[in-house]
Amino acid sequence: MNVLKPVKNSAIWQRAKSSYLVLICIFVVLALSLQDQASFHVFLKVLSDAYIAVSVFVAFTLVIFYTLESAFKLNTKVFLRKYKHLQVPIAALLGALPGCGGAIIVVTQYVRGRLSFGSVVAVLTATMGDAAFLLLAQAPQTGFFIMGLGVCVGIISGYAIDALHGQDYLRPKDEEISRAKCLEDSDASRLRLNGFDCVWLALVGPGFILGILGALQIGAIGWLSEDMHNAIALYLGAAGAVLGCLMWVYSSVFRVHRAGEQYGAAHNIHMSSEKDHPVHRVIQDTNFVTTWVVFAFFIFEMTLHITQIDLVGLFSGVHLYLPLIAILIGFIPGCGPQILVTATYLSGAIPLSAQIGNAISNDGDALFPAIALAPRAAVVATVYSALPAFIVAYGYMWLFES
Repeated sequence: MNVLKPVKNSAIWQRAKSSYLVLICIFVVLALSLQDQASFHVFLKVLSDAYIAVSVFVAFTLVIFYTLESAFKLNTKVFLRKYKHLQVPIAALLGALPGCGGAIIVVTQYVRGRLSFGSVVAVLTATMGDAAFLLLAQAPQTGFFIMGLGVCVGIISGYAIDALHGQDYLRPKDEEISRAKCLEDSDASRLRLNGFDCVWLALVGPGFILGILGALQIGAIGWLSEDMHNAIALYLGAAGAVLGCLMWVYSSVFRVHRAGEQYGAAHNIHMSSEKDHPVHRVIQDTNFVTTWVVFAFFIFEMTLHITQIDLVGLFSGVHLYLPLIAILIGFIPGCGPQILVTATYLSGAIPLSAQIGNAISNDGDALFPAIALAPRAAVVATVYSALPAFIVAYGYMWLFES
């Protein structure tokens, strides 16, 4: 008799297994950063930059969105059913929202038979996932441009697919619809605010002020010297980033959904429940973005520090293939690889055409529920997003970067 079998079959055990990769990455990051004092300083700077330049702005955006959603009792599912004749443009607009929440809503509604396959293609084409937060925080004009471009491409693609295949193409079977209903109606164990949440909230306010000053290129103010200002930004940002990463890993393992793991090991690993308090939703979703941004920044900065490689010069030799490479990376499920591509673009190592190709081709975390609930539709929709990504990316390269 295997006494460990109940433990291995538990939701906590499944979440722990799904977090192994994250924990391994954390240990690798720590090992590399502690090689010498210079590496440790790079590590602190990465943590600080990720928090001050990205995380605090992500939190600010989520505060606005979730507060409005809670105050006005917005119900996206009801809205989609009411305006079904506009489902493709609505799906594209939901996909353009930073994060993957809107895209996941569209996918589950498609599986339940309420939306067309063209709507799925539209939302997966328009979404950038959590990489949108990073782009909006550091290059807002480019971020809004790519979001608008994604919406236009998504609408055209969605209507074209519906015209080609009809609205019931690859409509899921009854058992798949039942799984989607279970997912939609599932009851998550609500998490109460605790001491760590209070510390998180205490750090994000000053961090946002430092982020605004940095974005406006304003140095030390008042009685603070330049050195003191930089030290506060460095250590406060590093503390906020470390706290966010640890909180995300902990909640990813111990957050248990009583209705079961509907997406498999990857289901809802970073997302808060819609039934949670808006403050907790902001904290949890910001922490997910923070974790991946820290990892993406660290890989980039440590590569430069150790190898002294000039990435701009390295990529210039394969300039013609960079959009194609970025498009292929977009096929990888999840937002982590896409955040890495966006961070590489912001560093100047790849051109805007590559970022555009990745933004259109990537599906973010929305691909996880799609694969779990309607795998054929998920694969076909992802393939369909490759053609507009290729056309738009190389069209932009030919028109503006040649």
